[in-house]
Amino acid sequence: MQVDRSYQCKDVLILAYQSFGVLFGDLSISPLYAFKSTFSGNLSNYQSEDVIFGALSLIFWTLTLLSLFKHVIILLNADDNGEGGIFALYSLLCRHAKFSLLPNHQTADEELSTYHNPRYSYRNLQSPTVKRFAERHKKAKTALLLLVLFGTCLLICVGFLTPAISIRSAIEGVKVRSSELHYGVVLIIACILLVGLFVLQHRGTYRVAFMFAPIVILWSLSTAAIGVYNILKWNPRVYKALSPYYIYTFFRDTRYDGWISLGGVLLCVTGAEAMFADLGQYTAASIRLSFFCIIYPCLVLQYMGQAAFLSKNFSAVSTSFYASIPDSLFWPVLVMATLAAIVASQSVISATFSIVKQCYAIGCFPRVKVVHKSKWFRGQIYIPEINWVLLVLCLAVTVGFRDINHFGNAYGLTYMSAMFVTTWLTALIINFVWGQSLVLALLFALFFGSIEIIFLSSSFIRISKGGWVPLVLSVIFMLIMFVWHYGSRKKYLYDLHNKVPMKQILTLGPSLGIVRVPGIGLIFTALVSGVPATFTRFLTNLPTFYQVAVFVCEKTVLVPYVPQKERYLIGRIGPKSFRMYRCIVRNGYKDVQKNEDDFENDLIMSIAEFIQLEAEGSGTLEGSVDGRMAVVRTSEKFGKRLEISELERNGEASSSMPPTILNSSKSHILQYLQSTYEMESPGSTLRRRVRFKLQPDMNYRDPNVKDELLELVEAKQSGVAYVLGHSHIKAKMNAPCLKRFVIHVAYLFLRKNCRAPAVVLNIPQTCLIEVGMNYYL
Repeated sequence: MQVDRSYQCKDVLILAYQSFGVLFGDLSISPLYAFKSTFSGNLSNYQSEDVIFGALSLIFWTLTLLSLFKHVIILLNADDNGEGGIFALYSLLCRHAKFSLLPNHQTADEELSTYHNPRYSYRNLQSPTVKRFAERHKKAKTALLLLVLFGTCLLICVGFLTPAISIRSAIEGVKVRSSELHYGVVLIIACILLVGLFVLQHRGTYRVAFMFAPIVILWSLSTAAIGVYNILKWNPRVYKALSPYYIYTFFRDTRYDGWISLGGVLLCVTGAEAMFADLGQYTAASIRLSFFCIIYPCLVLQYMGQAAFLSKNFSAVSTSFYASIPDSLFWPVLVMATLAAIVASQSVISATFSIVKQCYAIGCFPRVKVVHKSKWFRGQIYIPEINWVLLVLCLAVTVGFRDINHFGNAYGLTYMSAMFVTTWLTALIINFVWGQSLVLALLFALFFGSIEIIFLSSSFIRISKGGWVPLVLSVIFMLIMFVWHYGSRKKYLYDLHNKVPMKQILTLGPSLGIVRVPGIGLIFTALVSGVPATFTRFLTNLPTFYQVAVFVCEKTVLVPYVPQKERYLIGRIGPKSFRMYRCIVRNGYKDVQKNEDDFENDLIMSIAEFIQLEAEGSGTLEGSVDGRMAVVRTSEKFGKRLEISELERNGEASSSMPPTILNSSKSHILQYLQSTYEMESPGSTLRRRVRFKLQPDMNYRDPNVKDELLELVEAKQSGVAYVLGHSHIKAKMNAPCLKRFVIHVAYLFLRKNCRAPAVVLNIPQTCLIEVGMNYYL
């Protein structure tokens, strides 16, 4: 037990060290602009020690209540299988109450090992009235989804505001020593750093990530040491400002001007959301250790040091941080501030990619290219489209906001609005998921929500001075998400309404009334049951199909990750002689497919395992219309039914055992065209090519099973084709004008300017078949 505890302590310490470079960069650089933004308005006319102490007291208690108590102590407990963030809260709510709007939910999804958390085993013991009301009313579910989307849009805005304000604030320190330096020079340096930061995103951070934690730790300790120096040198009495009494004297003396200054005070907690949003890479214990031992005391000491300096040098309030640095340490601290700002920016950009990926996973964002390389860290992704959008917006606000205080107004309003959304979602978690009383949930929402409302009321006064930018962009992003979700859901409901009855398929017989040719046809559909109209339309226009037909449905389950062995759900459609199967690929909202090329091979292995399990279990499914599904990868014999050998580029097997030669049905001309395409397409030559064969020592109880497996292997050797629907969306003739505008203008515009399904699925052009379909929504 002592050995286990020592290992656990070691793991916590390692994670705590690593967390500095990812979670606390944004929070640790807030001293660069917190005091400056607080005294940017009429508050600069109150040049007294009590006002300085009052501002410090406000910063201290805001940091303590919102960062320490709300996020570190309470919110870190609201994790979804170790993951945090707004989507984690929404996922918990959807799993423990019927709030989800995802249309293809199955009872089998609830059997996933990550679906239920043992800590919430008492989830069904009570059903609050509010919960029953929300479950029965679709408008309540839609309102909850809009709230979540608005919160994520605010965090996307943080993705371009953080690099702009942090790097700009760090670079402006040069003007303290070079007062004659032109504003344009600072702007050019900041823009160069920003462009370099975004241009290098596609390379990942795995080569330099080891430097992030030491940079933030050194930065935090340095700012704390400077704070202690300023306390001892300028005003040792500053510790008295930690008393809440100075908050009272602050508002008593400043009144309306003091209330307006709260928009600058709230900048001291910008970055607190990152501790919860990026929880999945670490543990709650490691984050608490880092925050309690380093981040929190260092921030408090730095703010106290700035307050002590300002109490004797109020004229330097516009450059309070850099002006308080001893002369001998100025340039090293400036370099560290710039590095810390880059680390903070990198973490926020990566978090923005993750947020967009989660929106895309639940059908609330247009199709984008998600890049993940095997040498990158788990969960680290890159989205080219979002990267360039963030760069353009970042440069726009950097050049457009000449006054750094406008950055603070926009930044503070965005972060506090996101915090307010998180507060109300957490209140629902307390009641619906944790099973606590409604009174306790309301007390949490009212206590922290009232604090955030006070700060927001102050920030809204500054909307005309930069605060309007994130609000307008958040509304635009939210409209994009909601339009895409609306169009996608209507399209799914159309497919569901027009799916082909199985009785119609069964009357056609095993040949389906068409010519069956060698090969495997993968028909992609959003349906988890039934036969999509795409398939019958294909047969109507071309009465030929492959000998093995697999209906593939890729869907998202509201869990962060689906274990690989539980990902594939395999079943049979119709009698065995039809050779028609169904494969449901279940992904979590944070899952990233690392090896798309292995999908075909995994599918073949899964179907082969299903055929064997079906025969070993019972033979009563011969006449089933739409057979039961099975999670085949949990079988102990998975992967042992077929032999697999790697093929070299020349087509020969690399295995030492010569596999059974299976002749391809493709003509020499088609084989020549495919090889030519693969030579001209660099990505195609990197695809993994394998060959399957039956295990020679496998005993089969039913000879039909061997024939079915052999037919499956021969079909794979003949080739695999991907059948996708190429949809043309139109609104019904009698649809309202607003719906026609949403479908014909907004939704179609998004469809034309996003990635095609074949590109997202990484399907080679030589294997793609698109079937045109008209949708009248």
